[in-house]
Amino acid sequence: MAGALIVTAELAPADFAWFDSLRRRHFPPERNVLGAHLTMFHALPPSAENEVRRDLARLAVRSRPRATVAGLMNLGGGVAYRIVSDDLEEVREELADRFRGLLTAQDAGGWRPHITIQNKVGSSVAAQLKAELEATFEPHPLHSSGLALHRYLNGPWEQVASFAFRGS
Repeated sequence: MAGALIVTAELAPADFAWFDSLRRRHFPPERNVLGAHLTMFHALPPSAENEVRRDLARLAVRSRPRATVAGLMNLGGGVAYRIVSDDLEEVREELADRFRGLLTAQDAGGWRPHITIQNKVGSSVAAQLKAELEATFEPHPLHSSGLALHRYLNGPWEQVASFAFRGS
């Protein structure tokens, strides 16, 4: 839905650079219109923008969340890194409760935190990349610097606002 609001956990610069380089290397270039991202909500209504801004600002006063890059996920036609974070789960649950009647089915159906590095490819291509990455994978911390609000523009996103976590 054009104009929908998207909420992400912002990746700290070093983590963003690493994930984004993988995304540029493995995502079909003609479909790669975004940098690496960790989406928390895919489509909040534009009419809720002021409320979303207030809530993101309120939640960002917390300390930086603890998070782990815990493994790889097969997306069928792609590959993502699975993220585990009780802290980010708590932030998302608070926002989901706050916007309960406004959530799309996708956003109301739960959250599987991940950072996609490949999508829209054949399943065998995705399986090959997943196996290749798993061969050297070790869980490691993920650093999130804040929360961000974006507007969907029929493909690309426009960043509307950013809210740094305390200590970022």
